[in-house]
Amino acid sequence: MGPGPSDIAPQVLAALSRPTVGHLDPTFGGMMEQLKQLLQFAFQTRNECTIAISAPGSAGMEACFVNLLQPGDSVVVCINGVFGQRMRENITRCGAKAVVVEDEWGRAVTPQKLEDALKQHPEAKFVAFVHAETSTGALSDAKTLCSIAKQYNCLTIVDTVTSLGGVEVNVDGWGIDAVYSGSQKCLSCVPGLSPVSFSPAAVDVIKNRKVPVQSWFLDQSLVMTYWSGKGKRSYHHTAPVNSLYALHEALLMLYKEGLQQSWQRHLTQHQKLVAGLDELGIDFVVPESERIPQLNAVNIPQGLDDASVRRSLLDEFNLEIGAGLGPFAGKTWRIGLMGYAARNENIALCLAALKQVLSN
Repeated sequence: MGPGPSDIAPQVLAALSRPTVGHLDPTFGGMMEQLKQLLQFAFQTRNECTIAISAPGSAGMEACFVNLLQPGDSVVVCINGVFGQRMRENITRCGAKAVVVEDEWGRAVTPQKLEDALKQHPEAKFVAFVHAETSTGALSDAKTLCSIAKQYNCLTIVDTVTSLGGVEVNVDGWGIDAVYSGSQKCLSCVPGLSPVSFSPAAVDVIKNRKVPVQSWFLDQSLVMTYWSGKGKRSYHHTAPVNSLYALHEALLMLYKEGLQQSWQRHLTQHQKLVAGLDELGIDFVVPESERIPQLNAVNIPQGLDDASVRRSLLDEFNLEIGAGLGPFAGKTWRIGLMGYAARNENIALCLAALKQVLSN
């Protein structure tokens, strides 16, 4: 019950054990087409360029930046935690200019600050932000932020690593141009895959670059022909066949449950956790209206040692919760309710274990 990876459903683990076939096998190609459709369903998009990158969410992040940005480009990046900082790092490594919009850790991105920055920097071509900031538990208003970006003719790059499958993500409805996620959070799949999607406008930018993408492996103009499904698939790299089996099964489970039902389940379980933590005197870092239901950042009660409590939970109850990052290190815990882990029995275990450990 930490910030990821989450528990994996038995069906997904079983999918991993299916016989490995070649990554150019026609049978595998058929599965890839289904996987694309399931990813489009999860992202709520019709983008043709919707794939799973053969690497974790950090590679999905890098793929979005290195494919779209060129040296000298100006990017407004919203930072309210660790993963916004990583976005800025990607921007500078691409030789682009990062215009920083900063918000307090534990709070959502402020839309007015973004608009003010865009007014001051008419040269900006992109807006980048984290939808659900895993380091703090803060959920930003992606729909509003994307709308502001469009008013100033900027393409958007959005991190949905922790949000996809747990709260609403509407790529087409919100006008997101480049989006990335991870397999190991609310999708409850094994780590090591990064779902991404690029809008037609983003694909045009990739196809009309003046300089080559600085990463050969993450160059989407090369990978597209492998995932396109139109005609013969061209070899790019050896795909992680069994992991993709698992992602297919995880997405199929999400499809059968339904997006709205999944979002509601995460919210309902979050509310149960909130009520139980309140009885233990544990409060939240993030205001209620800005919280990620599936990633609960809470303040460590005064006088408790962070590491020793987490060690006791792990040793005595086989229960993992996450530590705080950055300025929150030693001050907060991050309790995950993601995907298959968002179940009544997990919350009951977590609350009972915390109660016992805190009373020792």
